[in-house]
Amino acid sequence: MSSAAEQEAVPAAEKGRPAALVNGAQRKAPAVPVWPGAPMPLGARFRVGPDGVAGTNFALWAGGAEAVELCLFDEGGKETRARLTELTHEIWHGFVPGVMPGQRYGYRVRGRWDPWTGGRWNPAKLLLDPYARAVDGDFSLPPEVYGHVRDWPQQHVADTVRDDRDSAPFVPKGVVVHDDDDWADDRRPKTPWADSVIYEVHVRGFTALHPGIPEELRGTYAGLAHPAAIEHLVRLGVTAVELLPVHQFAHEDHLLRKGLKNYWGYNSIGYFAPHASYAASGTTGQQVGEFKRMVHALHEAGIEVILDVVYNHTAEAGELGPTLSLKGIDNRGYYRLQSDSRRYADYTGCGNTLHVVQPHVLRLITDSLRYWVTEMGVDGFRFDLAAALARSMHDVDMLSPFLAVIAQDPVLRRVKLIAEPWDVGSGGYQVGAFPPLWTEWNDRYRNAVRDFWRGALPDVRDLGYRLSGSSDLYAWGGRRPYASVNFITAHDGFTLRDLVSYEHKHNEANGEGNRDGTDDNRSWNCGAEGESDDERVRALRRRQLRNLLTTLLLSTGVPMLVAGDELGRTQRGNNNAYCQDNEISWVDWGLLQDPGWKALFDLTARLIDLRHRHPVLRRRAFFSGRSHSADGLRDLAWFTARGTEMTERDWYAPAATLGMYLSGRDIPGRDERGAPIVDDSFLAVLHAGDRPVSFVLPGPPWAERYEVVVDTAREEQGEAPAVEHRAGAAITVPARAVLLLRVVG
Repeated sequence: MSSAAEQEAVPAAEKGRPAALVNGAQRKAPAVPVWPGAPMPLGARFRVGPDGVAGTNFALWAGGAEAVELCLFDEGGKETRARLTELTHEIWHGFVPGVMPGQRYGYRVRGRWDPWTGGRWNPAKLLLDPYARAVDGDFSLPPEVYGHVRDWPQQHVADTVRDDRDSAPFVPKGVVVHDDDDWADDRRPKTPWADSVIYEVHVRGFTALHPGIPEELRGTYAGLAHPAAIEHLVRLGVTAVELLPVHQFAHEDHLLRKGLKNYWGYNSIGYFAPHASYAASGTTGQQVGEFKRMVHALHEAGIEVILDVVYNHTAEAGELGPTLSLKGIDNRGYYRLQSDSRRYADYTGCGNTLHVVQPHVLRLITDSLRYWVTEMGVDGFRFDLAAALARSMHDVDMLSPFLAVIAQDPVLRRVKLIAEPWDVGSGGYQVGAFPPLWTEWNDRYRNAVRDFWRGALPDVRDLGYRLSGSSDLYAWGGRRPYASVNFITAHDGFTLRDLVSYEHKHNEANGEGNRDGTDDNRSWNCGAEGESDDERVRALRRRQLRNLLTTLLLSTGVPMLVAGDELGRTQRGNNNAYCQDNEISWVDWGLLQDPGWKALFDLTARLIDLRHRHPVLRRRAFFSGRSHSADGLRDLAWFTARGTEMTERDWYAPAATLGMYLSGRDIPGRDERGAPIVDDSFLAVLHAGDRPVSFVLPGPPWAERYEVVVDTAREEQGEAPAVEHRAGAAITVPARAVLLLRVVG
């Protein structure tokens, strides 16, 4: 039977429910010894307790709760419960002797069921510890895991009708983990921001089809740590992998009903646990060590590990979502609620928003971040919908508690911090607004470069800013050009190959009638929609890919590539493949056997190597555009096809051609020994027109002669002898091509 208090809290709409829905969780628990333990640290920590007795300390913040039960599960799934009776500063805690690493557990939290005021306590629901460091099992989301009666006939009040069926058989459990890995020999690469080249990777998708990785390791952390995977990263020359979410996540109900899964993982439910299904070694704690070994292997190869993290919302969705963890621990304490406390404030488009202004929520996030840095070895984070984290009570605030805490934290302020600088709420678009220490995904770079190469830019003003580091966005408050993470594609949207093959999305496989995904693709199919047998179309597409990659890797800022773009990976026109855990999303390694796609890989690697060797391409300070010497040579200059410097009128006029001169003589800063940094000078000519153009090479003081380094009009790169041109000569730039010329005199 429910307690009297619980029965009083049952709403009128519940009366008359089938008996099967009532009191499914009220079973008498055998006695388990629970010593007082300690409120710190939060989570389950194995240790030696009083009198040398080994056991585990459990601590859970549950501010408004009336009682907390610890639930222990044996290998057969039998549950044993124990009350945590100690309460210190809203933290329920206790030490349980004899609980060893590998023990599976969860919580049941009691309180008043009162959705009208935001109270959604329901002891029938087994809850995942927010601090669980490993999770065993998966969320299948049957009706039993919902705190309310999901299928109540009157859906407009369904979230107010409590469901008392036991959820324990249907939800994964936390796992007690013993940290015994030795990190003494780990050496972080500590790549400076200006020298970084980021590679966005999905752990499963990158390794699932790799022929050099043993089949049993494909799709796992161990697969990404395999020498065959790391060899590709090293050959390409990237300095960091940015992993799509690896926090434990759950699949949405609407996907499961269609036989699909959340592939990307932007649906977190465990901020300390590596996602269990990416582990080859086991899920009762082994995933932790496997993840650490992956990080160690990447570090040994000189590659940093950046995690894409989703602290803006959780997998519990809105009032009609499941009760998996925070919602049942203290719904009002963890989530932003509307004035009608039944409803959630949704700045994420995912049903809920974490209430980061609350100290315990802020602590959950920062504890998680520090854990991944100090104990798991990662080197930085990309924050999904970071504007939602920067909101104070309602508006985005760059003095918000979250940003303030990060700025002063001695651990977090030293790692790489990347913001996705927007959310879906009012005033959520914040590109260029994040404070120093932060870099940002620069979607204005993406849009300008896409539009230029498809012939849709009205003029080249915006392109000039994007190529030279976006000083209009970032030259304030001590920020540097590397505050701009330049990208043309990301996981969300078309792949690079699809960007030049499709003008319309083709998301039918997602089961939503092609309504999902953006319609603003800024793409051009080169004359045919989808794959084509026309060799002229195919050749033009390959040239456009070379143009896009060359533009990205010559631009000032931090370039980000998406795994497989260097191979010509296609998603068949799907620009929202978040639910496609199959060949649509996985990297097709067979493309390397095609000479055309192998040539694209070779060009990408060559451009990255060129970037690494020439500091003029990875400046640590913005260009001044002013002369620092008597001959009038400036660090940056822009030229028309006539060989004359751009005037204000030229910037506002329609143009398909732009020349960018980068001086290696005027690079600010000094090397590690205090010597001036001097490099070659380059002239990049970008021509998006559909006909060849005559371009006059600038003469003195810019150069006496030029040597062609890259010509994207050519299928193969690097095998032909260098071609030199005299300054002042008119050269022919092929249609839709980039020429990179090095100054040789």
